[in-house]
Amino acid sequence: MAPNGREAKGPRCIAIVGPFQSGKTTLLEAILERTGTIGRAGRVTAGDSVGDASPEARAHAMSVEPNVATASFLGETMTFVDCPGSTEFLHEMRNAVPVCDAAVVVCEADERKVPALEIILRELEEAGIPRFLFINKIDTATRRVRETLAMLQRASRTPLLLRQIPIWKDGIAVGFIDLALERAFIYREHAPSEIVDMPDGETLREREARFAMLERLADYDDALMEDLISEIEPPRDRVFDDLARELREQHVVPVFIGSAERGNGVTRLLKALRHEAPGLEETRARLGVPEEGPPLAQIVKTLHLGQGGKMSVARVLRGAFHEGDTVIGSRGGESRIGSLLSLVGAASTRKDTAVAGETLGFGRLEELATADCFSTGKSRPDAILSIAPPEPVYALAIRVKDRKDDVRLTGALAKIAEEDPSLVVDNRPEIGEIRLLGQGEMHLRVAVEKLASRFQVGVETARPRIAYCETIRVPAAARGRHRKQTGGHGQFGDVMIEVRPLPRGEGFAFQDKITGGVVPRQYIPSVEAGAREAIRCGPLGFPVVDLAVTLTDGSYHTVDSSDAAFQAATRLALAEALPKAKPVLLEPVLSVEISIPSEALSKATGLVTSRRGQILGYDSKPGWPGWDVISATIPEAEIGDLIVELRSATSGVGTFSTRFDHMAELSGRPAELVMQKAH
Repeated sequence: MAPNGREAKGPRCIAIVGPFQSGKTTLLEAILERTGTIGRAGRVTAGDSVGDASPEARAHAMSVEPNVATASFLGETMTFVDCPGSTEFLHEMRNAVPVCDAAVVVCEADERKVPALEIILRELEEAGIPRFLFINKIDTATRRVRETLAMLQRASRTPLLLRQIPIWKDGIAVGFIDLALERAFIYREHAPSEIVDMPDGETLREREARFAMLERLADYDDALMEDLISEIEPPRDRVFDDLARELREQHVVPVFIGSAERGNGVTRLLKALRHEAPGLEETRARLGVPEEGPPLAQIVKTLHLGQGGKMSVARVLRGAFHEGDTVIGSRGGESRIGSLLSLVGAASTRKDTAVAGETLGFGRLEELATADCFSTGKSRPDAILSIAPPEPVYALAIRVKDRKDDVRLTGALAKIAEEDPSLVVDNRPEIGEIRLLGQGEMHLRVAVEKLASRFQVGVETARPRIAYCETIRVPAAARGRHRKQTGGHGQFGDVMIEVRPLPRGEGFAFQDKITGGVVPRQYIPSVEAGAREAIRCGPLGFPVVDLAVTLTDGSYHTVDSSDAAFQAATRLALAEALPKAKPVLLEPVLSVEISIPSEALSKATGLVTSRRGQILGYDSKPGWPGWDVISATIPEAEIGDLIVELRSATSGVGTFSTRFDHMAELSGRPAELVMQKAH
C-alpha cells in the first residue's frame, strides 16, 4: 500500500520530457541503472546510451524520436518514454504523452530555455497530464534554488511546489533536504543518497521551506489550513495524501532537484513516481475510456526496423492481448499481432501476453498507424486521440541519386511519413519535383538520413522551385497562320487573336467573336486548346495567368484544315502577341503569422523586412503572456530558410504559419535573376 492509501494498479507509463539538451536521456540512463535494468549508465556523448540508439540520434547526439524502456522499481513496473526536446521533433511528444500516467519535465537553471519549457508545459497542461519538474544539473547550478523556481514559474500556469532544497557546501550542492520526509540526504555518485542528520544551521531553512510547501497544499485542503493556523503539525501520511491528490488534480507541479549525469536525486524521484503518480485507472478516466469492454490499446509510435519489419509501440488501456490475436483499428484496418516485445531501448524481450497498463512493441500491425487505437472486438473502436500534425515550416526538393531507386523511394517515403506524421510528402508531377516538408532543417536532415540508413535509398536535396508565373500589362493582337503541304492533304489554319490582361487571380478566359463562319464551329475548341497549351510557357519562360484570349477572325480550307492545324495557328499567334503585351513576372506572396517570445520581437521584425516582407501588425499572443504574434506578407522565395534564422534568434522556439495570399509583380534585378536561373 502506498503512503497515500492507494494500492498501485498495474504497470505505469511515465513520459520524460523537457527542452533540448536538458538531460532527459541522461536521466533515463540513471533511472535504468538505479533500477538494475542496466549495469552501467551510458552517455549520450559517448554514443552508448540505451536511449538515442538510432544512427541518426547518435550522429547528432540528440533524441530524434521517442525511446521506450521498461524497468521495475520496488516491485512495480514502469515504462519510461523519453521524448525529444527539440522544437523540430515536438510532435513526437504530442503522440506519446496523452496515454502516459504522468510526466517528468527535465529542466535546468537556464533562463534562455524558459520559453522552450513553457511550450512543453503548455502541451502537458492542455493534455491534462500530471507532471513533476526535475531541476537537473544541480551540481553545476549557480543560482539559489528559490531564484531558479521564480524564473521557472514564468513557464508554468500551475504553481510549482518545491519538494526539496539543496544542501550547499563551498557553493556546491552536495545533498538535499526532503521537505515532505523532513530528512537530509547526501549525494553519492551513481548510488542512492545517504540519509544523514540535519546539518547544523539548516533547521530554520528547512522549516521555512516546509511551511511554504504546506501553505500551498493548504490552498486546496481546509483541514490542513486549520492545522497550520493552529500551529499543529499535520500527520506525515496526510501530507503525502495531499501531495498525491493535488498532483493528480493538477493543482501543483512538485519540483525535485538532482544531477542525472551523477545519478543524484534519482531514487527520491522514483519513489515519488511510485507513491504519488496516478495509475491506469485515472488515465482511462482522463481519456474517456470505460473500464469495461474488449481489450483496447493506443499506438504512440510506429517504427520500421528493416529486417525486423514494422513495430507499433502501444499502451494497453484495457484487457489483455496475445500473440496471434487479430485486432481492428479505429480507422478500420485489421492486422494480426505478430509478436509482443518488452522494450529497453533497441533491446527487446518477447512476451506472450500484454496486460492492461503495459507499454509494448506490437509486431506486424501492417494496417494500423500512429495515433490509431485497436481492439480485439468485432467492431472498430472509437478513436481516443485526434492530434493534428503541425503545419510544415521547411521544405526540400528531393531526387534519388540512382535512377534505379525511383520505385523504392515512393515506398520509403510512405514509411518515414508513417513513422512521423509531421513529415509531409508532396509529389508535384507537373514540374517533376517531389518535396519533403517538415519542422526544420534538422528534422528533414534526419528524414533524409533515415532514407539512406533504414531503406537504402540515397537522395539529393535542393531548394524547392518557386511557382513563378507571368502576365501581361496591355492588350495586343496578332495573326497566326499555319500552312504546310506534305503531299496528299496539307495543313491549314488561320486565326486572329487578341489578348488582354485580367484582374489578379482571374486565371484564364477564352472568348469567341467569330462571325460569318470564317472559322467553322468545330475548330473553335481547337483554338481554345491551342491557347491553353501556348500559355503553359510564356515569353519569360513561365506559365501565363490572368489573361483573356479572344478569337476575332480567321480563315480555313475545306480540305486541309484540321484541329491540329488550328491549334498550331493559335500557338503562333500567341507567340507573337504576348511579347507585345508587355509581359511581367509574378511571384507568390504568402501571408505569414510569426509566434515569438516578446524579447525577440525586434529581431523577428528585422528578419521580415530583410526578406522583402511587409509587416502588417503585431500583437500579444492570446493566452501566452510574454509572447507576441507578428502578421506580415513575405514572398515565397524568401521563406526557404526563415525558420532556421527565426529559431536561431529565439533560442529554438520561434515558429510561423503561412497561407497563399496573392501574386505580385516582380521586376528589376530580382526578376532578372529569376529568369537567368530558369533559363
